[in-house]
Amino acid sequence: MQNILVIGSMNMDLVVETDRYPEAGETILGGDFKQIPGGKGANQALAAAKLGGKVEFIGACGRDNFADLLQNSLSSGGVKLENLFRITDINTGVAMIVVEQTGDNRIIVSPGANYKLTPELINKVEDQIAAADLILLQLEIPVPTIARIVEIAAAKRTKVILDPAPAVELPHSILAKVDYLLPNEGELNLLLPDSGNKTRAEKIAELFSLGVKNVIVTEGEKGISFYSPEEQFELPALNVQVVDTTAAGDVFAGAFASQLLAANNLEQALNFAIKAAAYSVTKSGAQSSVPTLDELNKF
Repeated sequence: MQNILVIGSMNMDLVVETDRYPEAGETILGGDFKQIPGGKGANQALAAAKLGGKVEFIGACGRDNFADLLQNSLSSGGVKLENLFRITDINTGVAMIVVEQTGDNRIIVSPGANYKLTPELINKVEDQIAAADLILLQLEIPVPTIARIVEIAAAKRTKVILDPAPAVELPHSILAKVDYLLPNEGELNLLLPDSGNKTRAEKIAELFSLGVKNVIVTEGEKGISFYSPEEQFELPALNVQVVDTTAAGDVFAGAFASQLLAANNLEQALNFAIKAAAYSVTKSGAQSSVPTLDELNKF
């Protein structure tokens, strides 16, 4: 079995359900409160592992109870954690999530230890990066750290999937080393400067000119659009009853990574990821919404 290496964030999600979002300056009463393991990197690692991948996760956390809970969630899902950095005198990352009755959410992340995952720490796990068959990344860790990871990966010709969230403008040197870029529409705009007046086709063409190999635009209930210099196509989403959209994109990314290696068939991997994401929005929470392979097959 080929190796997937996920490097990224791990957060404890503090989730409150509400009928509607409060207006500025307004206080409203919410519903249930939950603490659910999350963080884009950890979510993606768990999804890839529960859906059949051989996965290692590298990240940073504090020395607190949240870190213990997050590690337990990942390890119980089959994720290897031999290179997790526990940082003294800083909290584990936290995400504050408000989930509206429609299933839509608003999220504020306090990165904590995630932003202590520095290029210097990455140098300590260079052998693990070099040994991976596929690397899955997000942007809840510092951009210089991402730059160092893709530099090592490129030297070994290891494929890189980048979920550019939360979106920022990235150096061209990073984009040139990305094999699969997974933005949503808003992230596609934020990745490129002065993109407001450009069509999507022009934005995609610009990404190709910067060296990105393939672009997969995730469009929620509409499905996905795939672009490469040679072809483009669309795949529809499944029609399901939405409970909570938290981590749907992460489940998509992890599922796509696992199937891209297992099946070695792009369209099959994308369809598999669409189904996994559809399953996740029928459940509440981040890692609590990640299916096993058996659960997805039944779904």
